[in-house]
Amino acid sequence: MEVTGILTAIVIGLVIGALGRLVVPGRQNIPIWLTLVIGVVAAILGTIVASALGVKNTAGIDWIEILIQVIFAAVGVAIAAGAYGRRRVH
Repeated sequence: MEVTGILTAIVIGLVIGALGRLVVPGRQNIPIWLTLVIGVVAAILGTIVASALGVKNTAGIDWIEILIQVIFAAVGVAIAAGAYGRRRVH
């Protein structure tokens, strides 16, 4: 993977993290930096899964890959919100 590919994954991950947070219902009491990290990880995992399914490179916008990434981000945000929320309770 080239440096431009890594930078692109980070930028896309930031957007994916924000979308994942929007998809999860309710308020998430997690810091924004954690949402962004989850988004980057979700973007990378989503790309790997899309490649394994053979839908990484399609004509036009890769909607299936984006959907997979957002699903990973939403699950990651939900898990982090649950874990972070329990940790912060006094």
